[in-house]
Amino acid sequence: MPHPIAIDFITALGQDPVEMVHLCADLGVQAVSLALTPTVKVSDDAPGWSMREDSGLRRSVAAALAEREVRLLVCEGFLIHPQMDIANAAHDLDLVAELGAGAVNCVSIEHDEARGHAQFALLASLAHERGMRAFIEYMPFVAVDTLAKAIACVRQAGPGAAIVLDAMHFFRTGTAIADLAALDPALIGHAQLCDALAGLPPEQYMDAAKHDRLSPGEGDLPLGEFLAALPDGLPVGLEIPQRSRAQAGEDHRRRIENLIAAARGFSTELL
Repeated sequence: MPHPIAIDFITALGQDPVEMVHLCADLGVQAVSLALTPTVKVSDDAPGWSMREDSGLRRSVAAALAEREVRLLVCEGFLIHPQMDIANAAHDLDLVAELGAGAVNCVSIEHDEARGHAQFALLASLAHERGMRAFIEYMPFVAVDTLAKAIACVRQAGPGAAIVLDAMHFFRTGTAIADLAALDPALIGHAQLCDALAGLPPEQYMDAAKHDRLSPGEGDLPLGEFLAALPDGLPVGLEIPQRSRAQAGEDHRRRIENLIAAARGFSTELL
């Protein structure tokens, strides 16, 4: 079964979230991920916004999602940190639940494994109380940096918890397609698609991951195999920020349109 495309949050480079929802619907995409504040912008001094502080903006986003029949798959921006208690994110969870999010996604930089597992389990419980799931995304250079660690975290958290598979991080961390094919589909919450060059040094890798990713087919990743191993019908988010192109003056709508066309042209598995 083909995978519906979503536009994931950092692809929009801090675009107003109401405009992002309408743009996705205009381009035939009926699912997005969002965050309460921008995490990546066209430039560091670009105007910001906050759904945490602006209740009117939250209402406008919720109205746009309903009007355009766009699903809010995931809300990003949650962090498990040694100096923070995830219980303090309860208010943010209330806000994203108001928006109708299906899940929240977090990254862990807590190297105390027992505490990291306990904090993610608490996040999953708090999310479940609000009708949402909790996902953890593994990536290089953080505490949960392998698929095996992500699986251990999710299994301890219990029902509803799952993993985000970002194609760029998937291959960088050495995850094999066979590992994905053997994974219980219930443990996979969301997938993210982009391309990348192989062998980037760590600093260049993280900058590319955050600011400048490649469209499917422009890099070295075996994305066809990745897509084929995903559970049938799993939504696939295009997480492809391209800040250098935006700063060079490329039209925002055209850039997103080109990303969608590139993804659909790359694989008939993408709707």
